[in-house]
Amino acid sequence: MLKKLKCFLAGLPMTIVAGVFLLLDFIPHLIEEFGGMPVRLSFLPFDPAWVTIVISGIPLLYLAIWRIIYNPGISKISSALLICIAMFAAIAIGDLFAAGEVVFIMAIGALLEEATTNRAKKGLKNLISLAPTKGRRLKDGKEEMIPAEEIRQGDILRILPGETIPVDGTIINGETSVDQSVMTGESLPVDKGVGEEVFCGTVNRFGSIDISATTVGENSSLQKLIRMVQDAENKQAPMQRIADRVASWLVPVALLIAILAYVFTGNIVTAVTVLVVFCPCALVLATPTAIMAAIGQATKHGVIIKSGEALEKMGKVDTIAFDKTGTLTFGRLDVSDMISFDESISEADLLSMAASAEAKSEHPLGKAIVAYAKVKKVPLMESTAFRMTTGKGIFAEVDNRRLFCGNEKFLTENGVSIDNKAQSALERLRTQGKVSILVAEGQKCIGVIALSDVLRPEAKDMVSRLSDMRTRTVLLTGDHQKTADYFAQQVGISEVWAELLPEEKVQSIEKLQAENHRVCMIGDGVNDAPALKTAHGSVDTHYWGTGTQCWILFRCSDCCAAL
Repeated sequence: MLKKLKCFLAGLPMTIVAGVFLLLDFIPHLIEEFGGMPVRLSFLPFDPAWVTIVISGIPLLYLAIWRIIYNPGISKISSALLICIAMFAAIAIGDLFAAGEVVFIMAIGALLEEATTNRAKKGLKNLISLAPTKGRRLKDGKEEMIPAEEIRQGDILRILPGETIPVDGTIINGETSVDQSVMTGESLPVDKGVGEEVFCGTVNRFGSIDISATTVGENSSLQKLIRMVQDAENKQAPMQRIADRVASWLVPVALLIAILAYVFTGNIVTAVTVLVVFCPCALVLATPTAIMAAIGQATKHGVIIKSGEALEKMGKVDTIAFDKTGTLTFGRLDVSDMISFDESISEADLLSMAASAEAKSEHPLGKAIVAYAKVKKVPLMESTAFRMTTGKGIFAEVDNRRLFCGNEKFLTENGVSIDNKAQSALERLRTQGKVSILVAEGQKCIGVIALSDVLRPEAKDMVSRLSDMRTRTVLLTGDHQKTADYFAQQVGISEVWAELLPEEKVQSIEKLQAENHRVCMIGDGVNDAPALKTAHGSVDTHYWGTGTQCWILFRCSDCCAAL
């Protein structure tokens, strides 16, 4: 009950009310100060400062008493205790305005500090919101929707297209493509078939599948991810305010000087004045005000900083660990290469045929090809006899042509031979971290269309600038090794750790820290949250931010200045 009252009174609305009443008490003092006639607000039956004292003083008194009861040793003495002493002393001599002023300043300082730290909690809330709440269980031949917490190991679950997978499991029926970016950060959906694992929190993009639950509840991969974020956050001790650090000697010194002042002057007002002057109001306001000013200035350059501690830590960083997808790249697929193996078919014709065949496809790769064709204003033809084989490719008839679009295995299964020229092109594209869609007409492979994540144009310059600052750069990614190597080479990062799960990224950060490096993690997406939390500093390129320190909104080139 007392805690709820304290939180209510310490909130912004009640602090504004306290400020209004303190102003009402200040106006008469101001008029008298400039030679006006003594003024009293006759419409109020009490001194307005009392309202400020009650609203802003109760939370402060609660905090001082709580610290006396629960804090160990000398930390029982805090700045809140000193200000409460000054407040009661001012009330005792009838100076209600002074009492209201000191507690109101403390309330403003607390609000400023809270405003700079609240954003850090949003990332964890967004992460928790990803946890599925229900699952579709198959029992006695019937489907039933049940709460996720009621799913047990061994239960058979059906996951429809577009649904989030509620538990870790193994596919026992069906094929699909799963968006695993929440776990691995990979920009491409991963094709899955019978016997392969799927993870809680990932999204079934295409195809209905049945899975056998293997890991449920608190042991699921997403819940482990959430716990890693919480554990890492708990390891980050909050920065103590300067006022609280010095309060252990400030309170006794203030009381001693106040007593001496009264002894030597015999004037209680002088003693109370000493206590009021000793109140660390300037210190309370200085830190959050400086932080707010820094945040405002950094925002002009596209950088958002979450706390004053971040500024201190980022200045000591000597190692930057980058994620790839959404950080060094835009995190979206785009057509990068079109190679025709038939001299009579131009690249434009190849794109037109492939996009026409893929027009009815729901697969992300097919959609990307169609979108690219529309941007390039390539004409699309109507397709018939469309057929999709999940995780492999599609067949369609376009302008009386029997077209196959898919991976190498899909074309081989349909009697299409892949000659050396095509094999060589595929291998070259693989080394560049690109995904390839082979296009065949009848039994002949006529070309290949490659798609790739798009590198941010400023990424290379940023890594170069970091190198000039003698800052070590490392790439930590869940992508395949060849993909990671290709993009690392493009931006100038020589140290690459690929195919990492979230917990392995955390281990990589901890390994760097064990080598006495001050590490900053720059990443995007929920899968990077534990690593972002574990690092000494972190930059999250995602718009809602999961890092404990700061994030940057798609302006990587400005990051160096912030560091």
